[in-house]
Amino acid sequence: MTMPDTSVKQSAYDRLMQAAMILFYNHGISGTGIDAIVERAGVAKKSLYNNFASKADLVNQYLEARHAEWLALYNAREATASHPRDRVLAVFDAYQDHAEHVYERGFRGCGLLNAAAELEAGDIGRTAVRRHKEQVESILAQHLSELVPDDADRVASLAAHIAFLLEGAMARAGLEGSSARVVSARAMASDMLKAL
Repeated sequence: MTMPDTSVKQSAYDRLMQAAMILFYNHGISGTGIDAIVERAGVAKKSLYNNFASKADLVNQYLEARHAEWLALYNAREATASHPRDRVLAVFDAYQDHAEHVYERGFRGCGLLNAAAELEAGDIGRTAVRRHKEQVESILAQHLSELVPDDADRVASLAAHIAFLLEGAMARAGLEGSSARVVSARAMASDMLKAL
């Protein structure tokens, strides 16, 4: 009996994005040329320009894809959290999941911050990264407001504090190539939340 072919052929766009996600993360944006992306994707160079206006457009779509990737990790964690404290900690869990993902060349830290470090001040990509980080802080504030109702200033201060803790942990995790710092930061945040 012949089995039906259940493999789904990826579009050129998907193959190019997948290649860009791997190569930009492994080698950086500046260290990754168009030719390397096209070769990794196994498509003609014309396919790249049929799908992206330029390398800058590809970089911007890469940043949006990284953001969506993290949101999916967070949404999966948040869906199982039954208490506002658990929903705050779900943010840390999503970052831990990101750090523990299997990368070709190991974990190098937050792909968004790595990319932002390469982009010039005022670049649209840096704005996209900033929006992502602001959204993470907003998610924290949303859940903290359930723990500390009617005190917007305290909620904003706590959200900023926890966001700084998280970002510092991710920076160290990237340097060390391990999620251990994120796990430690989660424990610190958990202790802070018990005091609320």
